[in-house]
Amino acid sequence: MAAMKSILRLGAALCAVLALPLGAGAQDYPNRAVKIIVPFPAGGTADAMPRIVANWLSRKWGQPIVIENRTGAAGNIGAEAVAKADPDGYTLLSAPPPPLVVNHNLYAKMSFDPRDFVPIVIMGRVPNGLIVNPQKVTAKSVAEVIAYAKANPGKLTYASSGNGGTQHLTTEMFQMMADVKMLHVPYRGSAPALQDLVAGNVDLMFENLGVSLALVKGDKLKLMAVATPKRMAALPDVPTMADTLPGFESAAWFAVVAPPKTPQAIVEKINADINEALRDPEVRKRLDTLSAEVIGGTTKATADYFREEIERWNKVIKAANIKVE
Repeated sequence: MAAMKSILRLGAALCAVLALPLGAGAQDYPNRAVKIIVPFPAGGTADAMPRIVANWLSRKWGQPIVIENRTGAAGNIGAEAVAKADPDGYTLLSAPPPPLVVNHNLYAKMSFDPRDFVPIVIMGRVPNGLIVNPQKVTAKSVAEVIAYAKANPGKLTYASSGNGGTQHLTTEMFQMMADVKMLHVPYRGSAPALQDLVAGNVDLMFENLGVSLALVKGDKLKLMAVATPKRMAALPDVPTMADTLPGFESAAWFAVVAPPKTPQAIVEKINADINEALRDPEVRKRLDTLSAEVIGGTTKATADYFREEIERWNKVIKAANIKVE
């Protein structure tokens, strides 16, 4: 009996020792610079939103936060770098849907499984809108765009941030629901796509309103409709896509995840601190300029939403038979 008690005490002590690094790591985190990899170019909402949050976190943590833009393959290159990083919380990924919930349904081969990332939080969600170059597209409504596309199959060109990106999938959904066909011109990120749209090298695109709205207000582009279920309070005169295509809805969201096997205690600390940042009035004011709806919430809610999005976009991918080599 005495020997058994000794074994139990030894086991309890061993468990306590094994538990120390996790707790200590979370309490001590971060004690050096943190890198956030953004797998898309600077200049778009995918880059702007994590910079706003990172600036707040840097002040709270007393440590520098480095934003690194590592682009290519619809976000896969930057995401792969994070997937292979040490799971210690010092390398994180901030990304819109493609590398997190879309690409594994598109690419036949990937060197990582995005479902292995540890979800932390969704910072915000920005509605998409149908934006056109007014010099190239003279239609005054979504219905007129559809009518022109039907009469001229493949003549209209549309930009996207890359194959399998939110803009690409949203436009595929539009083509399916409107029964039209347009020519896809993929770019490496939203910023270069918008630049070419302004220049008139492409006709239109579905893009989140975070950056593109400034170009609309500057009369360089025209916003035909928003992809929210109801009209936006900030844009009461702009119709919804659903006014013409009932049930049409699309938004871009921007999340933060950690490498696979990152200790949950560190993940929960980052989640709590980002949620605190999202409650800060100054942060919310800056996110308003991106037309962003603040999300936040628990790590579990984030994981649950990822699963819903995987199912949602997988249906579009299969229905449109989208494939990426």
